[in-house]
Amino acid sequence: MPQRGNRIVNCETAKRRKRVAFYTFGCRLNQAETAIIEKGFAGGDFEVVDYRQGPDLLVVNTCTVTENGDADTRRLVNRIARDNPDVRIALVGCQAQVQKEKLLDLPNIDWVVGNARKMEMARIVRESPWGTPPQLITPTIKKEPFTIPFPGVDARHTRANLKIQDGCDFFCSFCEIPYARGRARSRDFADILDEAQHLTRAGHHELVLTGINIGTYREEERDLVAVIRALAEVPDLWRIRISSIEPTTIAHAVLEDMAQSEKLCRHLHIPLQAGSEAILSAMQRKYSVGEFRDFLMLAHRTIPGVCLGTDVIVGFPGEDEAAFEESYALLLDLPFAYFHVFSYSDRDHAKASSYEAALKVAPEVIKERSRRLRELSNRKRRVYQETFLGTEQLVLFEQHKKGVWSGLTDTYIRVEVRSEQALKNQLLPVRLERLAGQNVEGRLVD
Repeated sequence: MPQRGNRIVNCETAKRRKRVAFYTFGCRLNQAETAIIEKGFAGGDFEVVDYRQGPDLLVVNTCTVTENGDADTRRLVNRIARDNPDVRIALVGCQAQVQKEKLLDLPNIDWVVGNARKMEMARIVRESPWGTPPQLITPTIKKEPFTIPFPGVDARHTRANLKIQDGCDFFCSFCEIPYARGRARSRDFADILDEAQHLTRAGHHELVLTGINIGTYREEERDLVAVIRALAEVPDLWRIRISSIEPTTIAHAVLEDMAQSEKLCRHLHIPLQAGSEAILSAMQRKYSVGEFRDFLMLAHRTIPGVCLGTDVIVGFPGEDEAAFEESYALLLDLPFAYFHVFSYSDRDHAKASSYEAALKVAPEVIKERSRRLRELSNRKRRVYQETFLGTEQLVLFEQHKKGVWSGLTDTYIRVEVRSEQALKNQLLPVRLERLAGQNVEGRLVD
């Protein structure tokens, strides 16, 4: 057998139908893109398998928002290469874009492909003879409207992610996403509707609108409100859910539609990041604590029963005890149903990584503050869920395990129901009866 570096290349692999697997780290946008990349490999010379089934090729869609994302990639690659020495690995996406040559040092890496060309992964692989030298493909990302080559039908999930936007122009000081994803750009409006129709025909009756900064969507005179209203007319689309959206980009018309529409889910995930005026300023966020509070309360008043979630970064440089307590008090006071807590980590391209060492927060302090916030989030989730006990809510069922079906209300409450019926992908009325850990137990309404 011929050698490739210190790895044997199996010539028989080149003759038979190859097995390809996919692994996704990070956000909903990555999930949406993996589903699209996978479609490029479907049929013909490739068979899609689970990554644990000894694939010939593994495509890893990477994340680099935190150092944990970087470490997760390294751990996965080392484990897969150890268990399957002949596997060829492609690292694509955000980490590939900003770390480039560094990733070629990992075992079994044949491709490092950035965000500008990762959607072409199937063609890149097919044009690379089995056993060729590793390729680094990370061109500059152009600021221009885009289309998607394949609909992201995802047979493994009930809900589907619909990418409408990419990139960001905000340049928050803790974030390197503008360097990994490029500047803000929007998807062709007609292309969005075309994929939405494909997805609903394939059985995806809830679509989650995804992007890096979706509230900045602009295509000619159309904005996010226009996208939502056009999607509401798509046949067999029961629900439209908005993923994470920046507070300064949410038009009041979105709140009004959410209050009135039968399709637009009553769920807003609006990143706060910090509740201290000084820390928000250092983060280069585009709002004050007061402005954030006013908008959140407007959403709470306008949309009955709305589920409000947020992101919080713990341990940003300069976050002393007083600044943290300001954040804690704000999170306690505002009507959030939950929050995601992230530990700050330096990113090479982010401005905050150059802040003086004296401003850094000790890891043990970050750990304790994070614990307190997660505990608060759990309490607030229970309080929010309790307001729905005794009510009937429509649940879109997704999963079945040991006689229990689970699914989501439009307000992002996960509901469990014991039933012998096949409930998957059905939207059914359920009476919510009791709390069950992070979820709520209910019974089907006859």
